[in-house]
Amino acid sequence: MRIDKMLANLGFGSRKDVKQLLKSGAVEVNEQKVKDASKHVDPNKDVVTINGEEVVYKEFIYLMLNKPQGVISATEDSQHETVLDILEPEDLVFSPFPVGRLDKDTEGLLLLTNDGQLAHRLLSPKKHVPKTYFAVINSEVTEEDIAAFKKGVILDDGYETKPGELKIIKSGLTSDIELTITEGKFHQVKRMFEAVGKRVIYLQRISMGPLQLDETLELGEYRELTEEELESLMEYEVK
Repeated sequence: MRIDKMLANLGFGSRKDVKQLLKSGAVEVNEQKVKDASKHVDPNKDVVTINGEEVVYKEFIYLMLNKPQGVISATEDSQHETVLDILEPEDLVFSPFPVGRLDKDTEGLLLLTNDGQLAHRLLSPKKHVPKTYFAVINSEVTEEDIAAFKKGVILDDGYETKPGELKIIKSGLTSDIELTITEGKFHQVKRMFEAVGKRVIYLQRISMGPLQLDETLELGEYRELTEEELESLMEYEVK
């Protein structure tokens, strides 16, 4: 990989900015000053430093975001704030994208990455990756609802959902529930409850496959996945 491309990818400016950085003598490869922007380096073997500080190269980025309401799960939108608008410039340079989507008014776990292969594996309908949601429902959720969801319900367009696992956390005038589904139809959780005559008044995704929402992340905050989380994603196979 060319040294200017590597440094540009890591957010050290445009190719033009990086060339100026190289000309200044601030960049060394294996303790040798490098001013030639076309010099090739092996990010996995060569030691690159800028003003004496080592530069660690990574090809992919994996971010866990606690998505707030009002933000669109998209890379760009002319009218609304997107999840990419939340990211810092040093993360944006990797051109990440959301893996799947959460509705504008839904909060919670959203994975952003530039690893297309992983994203495809997690989103493929053939994989049936489970996603768990916490929701507040506007009325009492019953054992009959659990049975209906376990069988699969008919949505407003005639589609019959795959079985969902519904758990009642608190039931009353409003109910707190957790629902695990293995598909991702448009507004699916909301439409499943509408199919049994109820309405979702709050929705939060708390897990996707092996990945659990970090409860210490405030709404709108994000962090890189830990090595353990990333390893669990890479090795994850739906049973």
